[in-house]
Amino acid sequence: MEAETSTSVPAAAVTNTGKDLSGVAWTGGSLVGSLNPVNHGFRTADGKGGYIINNTHKRYKRTRRDADGNVIDENDIQDDDIPGNVVVQFRDREGETVGEAMDVPTSAGTDELGTLIRSLLNEDDEDHSTNKAHIPYAFFAKIERITKTTNPSTGEPVVKTHTDEIDITDFNSLKAFLKEYYKQISTEQTLELTYQPLALFKVRPVTRCTDTLPGHTEAILHVSYSPDGKHLASGGGDATVRFWDVNTSTPRHTCKGHKDHVLSTSWSPDGKRFASGDKRGFLILWEPTKGESSGSIKAHSKWITGMAWDPMHRNNGKCERLVTSSKDGLAKIWNVRTKRCEATLAGHTDSIESVKWGGEGLIYTASRDRTIKVWNAEEGDGKGRVGLLVRTLVGHGHRVNTLAVSCDYICRTGPFDHYGKIADLEVRDRDSDEWREAAYKAAVAKYNAFKGSGEHERLISGSDDFTLMLWHPTENKRPIKRLTGHQQAVNHLAFSPDSRFFASASFDKKIKLWNGRSGDFVTTMTGHVGAVYQVAWSSDARFLVSASKDSTAKLWEVPSGRKAKETLPGHADEVYALDWSPNGASVATGSKDRTIKIWKH
Repeated sequence: MEAETSTSVPAAAVTNTGKDLSGVAWTGGSLVGSLNPVNHGFRTADGKGGYIINNTHKRYKRTRRDADGNVIDENDIQDDDIPGNVVVQFRDREGETVGEAMDVPTSAGTDELGTLIRSLLNEDDEDHSTNKAHIPYAFFAKIERITKTTNPSTGEPVVKTHTDEIDITDFNSLKAFLKEYYKQISTEQTLELTYQPLALFKVRPVTRCTDTLPGHTEAILHVSYSPDGKHLASGGGDATVRFWDVNTSTPRHTCKGHKDHVLSTSWSPDGKRFASGDKRGFLILWEPTKGESSGSIKAHSKWITGMAWDPMHRNNGKCERLVTSSKDGLAKIWNVRTKRCEATLAGHTDSIESVKWGGEGLIYTASRDRTIKVWNAEEGDGKGRVGLLVRTLVGHGHRVNTLAVSCDYICRTGPFDHYGKIADLEVRDRDSDEWREAAYKAAVAKYNAFKGSGEHERLISGSDDFTLMLWHPTENKRPIKRLTGHQQAVNHLAFSPDSRFFASASFDKKIKLWNGRSGDFVTTMTGHVGAVYQVAWSSDARFLVSASKDSTAKLWEVPSGRKAKETLPGHADEVYALDWSPNGASVATGSKDRTIKIWKH
C-alpha cells in the first residue's frame, strides 16, 4: 500500500528521548486510540528526537456498483431507492383538502392522478356530469430550497429558505419526480399535491393561411383581437388604425387621426373602446363598432411606448381608466371618459419601455434606467393616493425591455369565456347597466377562480443584460429568481393563460419556456433563423406561436416541442406583430411587407 505522509505533527506528541522510534509501538499517550482516531500508520524518526507518522489511512465510503460493474455516484439516486408507494394528500387552489390521505403507487403518472382526483371530486359533489369525467388536471408539489449567501455589509453567511411550487405534470410518474427532487422531499412524509383543472376545451393548431389582408401602406407594427375575439385591429407606420371583420376578413373601418407611426395599441376589457398611441405622444380613443374617434389627448412630450387598461374586476365594470408610458420617462393614468389625467407617475430617470396593470391594483413600469417601479393605482384600504410609489425593483444590469404579469390573459379577456360570451347573460346592449353589472360579476368570478387562495401575483422582466427575473412584486422588492440562458437581449415575454408557463423571445433566435411558478427552465425552442420579435399563446395554453425577423411564424406544442410543429410561411418580409384570438379560432400576423395574414386550422 502506498504510504501517505501526514502534513502536520502535534506539538504535544514530540519527545526528546534521543532514541530512534522507528517501528516501536507507543504505549504511553494516545498516538493510536480514542484521542487520535485518525492515526493507523507507522512512525519514522525525524532525526531530531521526534517522529513522523506515515501511512495514515483515509476513511473511504463504500463503493457502490451497478449490475454491469460500473461505479455509482453516491450523489445519484437509483430507482430502487424510491419506495413503491407514497402517501399523498390532494388540495385545491384554495388550500382545502380533498379526500383523505392515501397510499399511491409511485409508478402513477398524471393520467392516473387525474382519474383519482376526478373520482374524489365526484364522491364529494353530486354533479356526475359527463364533462367532469374528461377534465384534465395539472398537479403541483411544494418543495423547500435553501440558498446560502453572504451579507455584503457584515460578510457573514446568510441561509435563506424559500418554497417553490413544482409542476409534476411533465414527469412520467411520481417516481421520476421524487428521483429528481429527492434532496428536498422525504418519502417518509405525506406528499401534498395541489391540483389545478386545465382547459376543458382544446384549440386546434393553426396550419394554413386562409386570408391576406392588404390595406396598410407601411409596416404593420401591431395586430390585436378584441377580448371576445370578434374584432381585429391593426396599426402601423402609415399612421392609421384599421378595424377588420373577423368572419369575412374584410376591412370595416379605416381610422385616420394620427400624424405619425402608431406605436402602441390596446383594447379595453369590455371591448367597447380601443386606444392607440403614436410617435408624437398623442393618445386617441376609438369606438370600434363605429370607427370614430371619441377623443384625442396630447398625452406625452415624446412617443408613447406602452399602455394598459384597468382590469374589469377592479373597476365595477366601468373600464374608464388607462395608463400610458412614454420615452419622456413618465407614466400617466387617464380617465378616458373625462379625458383628465388622474395621476402622473414620475420617478424613472430614463425612457419607460413597458407598462402593465396588474390584477391586485398595482401598476408596473420598466425603464431603460434598469429599474422596475411598482405604483399604487387605487385609493382606500390604507393604500394611499393614486400614483404613490410602492417599491422599486432593482436587479437588472441593463435596460429592462419587457414585462409580463401572471394574470395578463385574465385581465385582457375580462368577463368573456373562451367562446367570447358571458355565461348566463342574454342582454347584448353593452351600454346597459344590466350588461355592465353582469359582466363585472363574471370578471370577478373569473379572476377569483384563476387566483385561488394565497397565490402571489408574479411578474417577469426581460432585459438587455440577456437575463430574466421573476418577482413577487406585491410582497417583496427582491427577485425570486434570476433566469439565465439567452445569449442576446430579451425583447418579449408572455405568460400562458393558466400561468403554468411563460415564454421568452430573444434576438438570439430562440424561444425559451419556463415554469410559471418556480421559474425553472423547461425547454428551448429552436428553428428560427432570425431574431424572434413576439410570442402569443393559444387560449388553452397548449400551443405557442412566434413571429420572427426571418419572415415566418412558427407553431410550437407546449411543453414538449423543442422543434416547431408547423412553420407558417408567406410573408415577404419581417413579421413584427402577432396575436392569437381569445376564442382560439385564428392567428393574425402583421409584417413589414404591409399585409396581415390570417391563419386557421
